[in-house]
Amino acid sequence: MIFPSLDGGAHFGAQLGWALAVTVGLGVIARATRSVNTLGSVVGVALTFLIYVTAGLRPFLGVVAVFGLAWITTRFGYSRKQRLGTAERGRTASQVIANLIVAAACALLAAFTPWRQMFLMALTAALAEAAADTVSSEFGQARSDAAYLITTWERVRAGVDGAISLPGTLAGVAGAVIVSIVCVPGGLIFRHWIAIPAGAAVLGMFADSYLGAWFERREKMDNDTVNFLSTSVAALLAMVAEKVVDGG
Repeated sequence: MIFPSLDGGAHFGAQLGWALAVTVGLGVIARATRSVNTLGSVVGVALTFLIYVTAGLRPFLGVVAVFGLAWITTRFGYSRKQRLGTAERGRTASQVIANLIVAAACALLAAFTPWRQMFLMALTAALAEAAADTVSSEFGQARSDAAYLITTWERVRAGVDGAISLPGTLAGVAGAVIVSIVCVPGGLIFRHWIAIPAGAAVLGMFADSYLGAWFERREKMDNDTVNFLSTSVAALLAMVAEKVVDGG
């Protein structure tokens, strides 16, 4: 079957149409709320459609959770972020790709390889990390007057690449846990394994800060590359943990 998450037979076309309608609907909402620009919305629809048709509704709900958390925290304290010069004005296509491409790749691998559970775990971790990174950054900038560079603990302005704060970190952990919980119903991941993707996501969030401090501040990487690598770290850690826990 072309799309493993969809049943064959007469209902295939209807299911495919439903998947397209749902993902386009999310893209329209994202554009209408100015969470993404026009091209970012188109790219987001393509990637979320791919996730939906290869891995099913459950990981798509994880994508919705990431979008919801990002939308809420981006607008939290927005006037303050404008004064800091860090307010988001609609994420671009490259930002959407950086945050979702690892999850989409994991969805494909879960559908077409024998290691479905491992890649679904990695998919969950990648989505949880994308949420954790966004939530920690947006909430930290809204709530913290200052932050600390993760490599040297130097006190710096909130929003500086590689800077972390206690409010932002706690919010990021909460975001990772929320997305992991959303992925439990229906068996995308087992309930007693929530700590694996959530923990991997938090470690990926810290990896993002280290990469930001070491490379982005020195203009050796851009933010999109950092985001891609941090979601990759979370996915890989979740895969290793799943194999260890599963005895494989």
